[in-house]
Amino acid sequence: MEADTMRFQALHAQANQLRQQGRYTEAKSCFDRAFSMAERLFEMEDVRLISLLNNFAVLGKYSGNFDEAEVYYRRALAIAQKHVGADHADIATLYHNLGGLEHARGRYEEGEPLARRAVEIRQRLLGAEHPHTLADLVAWAGLLDGLKRYDESEAIYRRALAFYEAQSNEYEIAVTLNNLAAICQATNRLDEAETHFRRALALKEKLLGAEHPDVAVTLNNLGLLLKTQGKLAEAAESYERALAIFEATLLPGHPKLLTARANLAKLPSKLAAILFSE
Repeated sequence: MEADTMRFQALHAQANQLRQQGRYTEAKSCFDRAFSMAERLFEMEDVRLISLLNNFAVLGKYSGNFDEAEVYYRRALAIAQKHVGADHADIATLYHNLGGLEHARGRYEEGEPLARRAVEIRQRLLGAEHPHTLADLVAWAGLLDGLKRYDESEAIYRRALAFYEAQSNEYEIAVTLNNLAAICQATNRLDEAETHFRRALALKEKLLGAEHPDVAVTLNNLGLLLKTQGKLAEAAESYERALAIFEATLLPGHPKLLTARANLAKLPSKLAAILFSE
């Protein structure tokens, strides 16, 4: 039993590593195997399933299996509520992630109260200034963006950016810059938006490699901005790079892939014809 548990833990860790590297198909295979092992080793409501279910759901969100992800998140939440009660770090994490799933679906009204609940729990547990509370606030801010509550979300992003800069946390700096740039674009501060997008892109390429899906997210966003600025050739290059990465890493119906493809198709046809002929 102990040896089997260790093999399960190693497979779970490998699956998470593959997901973090953007290798979603391989990660799914590892998670499937880990899940099969867990079902043999543990009871249906064993507390050790919380982490596996959550991490499997995270992969589902990133790869576009949104309905499957929700099933796993909800099952993890039910187990956690039974074992640890309503005010626990695991509960806050699961509400954070459920809010993020609704953000990925574009269902901001549904996601906002979930993300807000994560913030409320974490503040009670750790206080308003703790890094985990800040991470929950940033996730909530993403849903506020979707609801066009830009003043609230921008204040959160600027607070987070100052903290991450002080900590030299380059990945979180990149993510926050990407989000802040989107607000600047939405509020017609285009030069500031471009500065933030380009810095976010450089950091992500440095940290994750040029072919990671997170890089493609910022490439697509930068392409939208460049199109707005009338820089169509540069926009097309950003869209094409984003699309190639998404096609290599995401399921065919994933919203990010479909959006990138549509964005490229919306460029003036003459320009697109020239670019595709190269």
